[in-house]
Amino acid sequence: MNRHTSTALALALVAAAFTGCSDGDSAPVSGGGSVDPGPGASGVTPAGAQDFGLFRRILEQGALPHPDTIDPLGFFAEHKLDYPAPDCGDDICLHALLGVGANLMTGNNCTLLQIGLNSPIDPAEIERPPLDLVIAVDTSGSMRGEPIAHLTAGLVAMLDHLRPEDRVSLVTYDTHARVVVEAIAGDDRATLEPAFRALRADGSTNLYDGLFTALHVAETHREAGREARVLYLSDGEATRGLTAPARLEALAAAYARRGIGITTIGLGADFDLDTMRAISDTGAGNFYFLEDTTAVIEVFTEEVQTALVPLALDAEVEIAAGDGYLIRGAYGVRDWRAGLYRGTARQASLFLASRQRAADPVDGGRRGGGGAILIELMPRSGAADRPGTVGLVTLRYTDPVTLEARAQTVTIDSPYAPAETPEQIFADHQTAQKGFVMLNVLVGFQLAAELALEADYETAISLLAGLEDGLTGWLADNDDPDIRDDLRYVAMMRRNIEAARDALDVQSPAPPSPPQHWVYD
Repeated sequence: MNRHTSTALALALVAAAFTGCSDGDSAPVSGGGSVDPGPGASGVTPAGAQDFGLFRRILEQGALPHPDTIDPLGFFAEHKLDYPAPDCGDDICLHALLGVGANLMTGNNCTLLQIGLNSPIDPAEIERPPLDLVIAVDTSGSMRGEPIAHLTAGLVAMLDHLRPEDRVSLVTYDTHARVVVEAIAGDDRATLEPAFRALRADGSTNLYDGLFTALHVAETHREAGREARVLYLSDGEATRGLTAPARLEALAAAYARRGIGITTIGLGADFDLDTMRAISDTGAGNFYFLEDTTAVIEVFTEEVQTALVPLALDAEVEIAAGDGYLIRGAYGVRDWRAGLYRGTARQASLFLASRQRAADPVDGGRRGGGGAILIELMPRSGAADRPGTVGLVTLRYTDPVTLEARAQTVTIDSPYAPAETPEQIFADHQTAQKGFVMLNVLVGFQLAAELALEADYETAISLLAGLEDGLTGWLADNDDPDIRDDLRYVAMMRRNIEAARDALDVQSPAPPSPPQHWVYD
């Protein structure tokens, strides 16, 4: 993808999804309507979903995020999507929505499949099993001062939400790892609080020793009917011991297969983002970035209140393109393996999300309701000139209780021939519109970050300004708290880029001609 774009491309990126011509008026959308999933329709989210906190924190500090900090899976997971009722008869139901339209850059056909999962299980009705919690804390020298103070505040606040039947262990690691307290009852505040308040920072960072020791403690006390979980915190990169990220990932994967989940938590600006994210991916847990004391308390409290018992293990979603289509790409999944006609998205585990509906309040905290996988298709040369099947989507997973293999298949048909482009964007559900919007915001963030990195500030500003206008227009007809929050950060990113441009007191060169290959073609 050409990193340079133009004002026209900036507007096209937005308009192709949910606005009409270049005058910015909203494009009509055929089909669909609002989706009411009904009571008990809970989102389903993959393990390892990050909360996009690092990206937000960088913007809130007036800085510009590097493109590597923009995680599509984490971004999509922060958007609650109201899929149809989960009436498939299983604990997880597969949904595939269709959107067809023309991009405004070349007029070429744009066909998107939006794949989502939900469940009839209400998270509020799940009784969390007794928890064996092992907290592994990086106490290297870089944690001195504010980081260790924030961490202590979060750990102490967490004590109010533990139960007598829970058991807590504390492992600290710097140059070496050590077990501070082991398998202490959750209501033994007299032991746990002093241990948390005594945390001190010194030494280098031995990530492997810290993770290995914590997992060994968890394995030692593993019992049937109890949930084993490791909270693994770090603010830096490995400087001692086994430093290869692959060793950490292999260790996490091995213990995840034994039923021990690993949630990774990054602090500060210098933690190893890729490694911590990968550990949570393979370790059947979540990934968070803690930007302030409020976030620290929120994450620790949520982690001990929420049952992270997976709904599915070894989940995969396979997409087989219809006769008239080819698979071009996928967004919102990390482990994606595809050819021209078939692709597979793999997830180590799936969990219930906390938000049940898109309209549920966010209350200034972390968002999250399930997310989506977006699959881009394009017409195959010589495809029949008649409507037909766009593709078959199959969900396969292992039931974590019975260990039985489960499968569901959904067929997606289009009212249009593969190369036929409707005059107005077709979406078979209102939720498919939101998926288009999400994808445009994601691409806008990615392009703007890349352009800013190259000091092409004027183009980045034009792109984000067009995105702001498009989001504002869409929100006028669709009141959605997730997209409203996206708009706030789009505007924030534009202002930060303007400030960076003004600080350099330089004029960016004139934007080049728009590339002839649009990102979604």
